[in-house]
Amino acid sequence: MSRIGDLVAFLARSVVDQPDAVRIRETARDEVLEVELQVAKDDLGKVIGRQGRTIQAIRQLAKAAAARQNRRVRVEVPDRP
Repeated sequence: MSRIGDLVAFLARSVVDQPDAVRIRETARDEVLEVELQVAKDDLGKVIGRQGRTIQAIRQLAKAAAARQNRRVRVEVPDRP
């Protein structure tokens, strides 16, 4: 797992009630690192946050970390864990 994936996982584990259920899957496509964040079904709302603020904050931090490595990143949370 890359440092960006580790960062996303750390941030997600800090927010959820079931940190052991956090899973990260990374895929590199066309110079973009895609990070898929999976959490327990009960924690999905906590990761997304009110009006999507929590996931937006996680995405911004991931983008900042990727920019330091001259990379691009996309963080996605699937609807179904």
